[in-house]
Amino acid sequence: MIDKIKDLIEEAEAFTAQTKDEVEAFRIKFLGSKGLLREFYGELKNVANDQKREFGQIINQLKNAAENKVNNLKEELEGKEEEKGVFGDLSRPGEPIQIGARHPISLVKNEIIDIFSRIGFNVSEGPEIEDDWHNFTALNLPEYHPARDMQDTFFIQTDPDILLRTHTSSVQVRYMENNKPPIRTISPGRVYRNEAISARSHCFFHQVEGLYIDKNVSFADLKQTLQYFTTEMFGKSKIRLRPSYFPFTEPSAEVDVYWGLETEIDYRITKGTGWLEIMGCGMVDPNVLENCGIDSKEYSGFAFGMGIDRIAMLLHQIGDIRLLSENDVRFLEQFKSAL
Repeated sequence: MIDKIKDLIEEAEAFTAQTKDEVEAFRIKFLGSKGLLREFYGELKNVANDQKREFGQIINQLKNAAENKVNNLKEELEGKEEEKGVFGDLSRPGEPIQIGARHPISLVKNEIIDIFSRIGFNVSEGPEIEDDWHNFTALNLPEYHPARDMQDTFFIQTDPDILLRTHTSSVQVRYMENNKPPIRTISPGRVYRNEAISARSHCFFHQVEGLYIDKNVSFADLKQTLQYFTTEMFGKSKIRLRPSYFPFTEPSAEVDVYWGLETEIDYRITKGTGWLEIMGCGMVDPNVLENCGIDSKEYSGFAFGMGIDRIAMLLHQIGDIRLLSENDVRFLEQFKSAL
């Protein structure tokens, strides 16, 4: 009988369990009201007097071994359940990393930057909250100039001289003030105008403006640069320049690219003509050069500016400009394959 109890002690010490049900079955087997220990305590009265002490001690060893094993296994399993509740099921395989997506505005902006960087243009940036001098006056728009009405401006109420920039031309002014010719830079960024929000216009949008200042720069240089850009960006080389007016360039022109009329969105964006206005451009007015500390008799240059949002709508066939700023995940996930 003693040898049998010793075997049970070894069995109890070696026992392992994965669930609480297995632990409970072990407890009932050894410590239950009808378990082995109760049976052995019942046999104690039948043991010879000279063996009762040894028999009682071996039973107590079995009892301690069983109780310790039950307590240890319960504590271990409860700890696993708590860890699972905090960190989830640690036995599950790792989930694949979700692939993010670049915003269509970023895709187009990066492509424009890459195209112009190949012909020597660097990138310049400036503040979105601007002062009157850099946004208007230095660009040949003095106070009360009627051309200021071309842009409905958001002014900061506490200071009428501070406003949200209406174009990134203000960045070009800052760049000319701090750099000497030759200058070849593009200025991407967000701009603000107090306009009604619709499918085709918004109160904030994104621009890229370019500036080239050097000796003997001509309108032919401007046209060739725009021809290169439209071919690289759209794969289409058919453009037209229409006479226009901008206070900071003279002469000035609007640039249209012929996109065609292949889809319903093409009809809507081009208003049924197939031609899409993509930017304004012109030769930098000498007054602007002088305002920025550049000798207009020695240097000349051209400037251009385009809306990133409109190009993104055209390239990705987006029919409503509001989709670009609503952060709808269903819309943004469509650009996961783009880099």
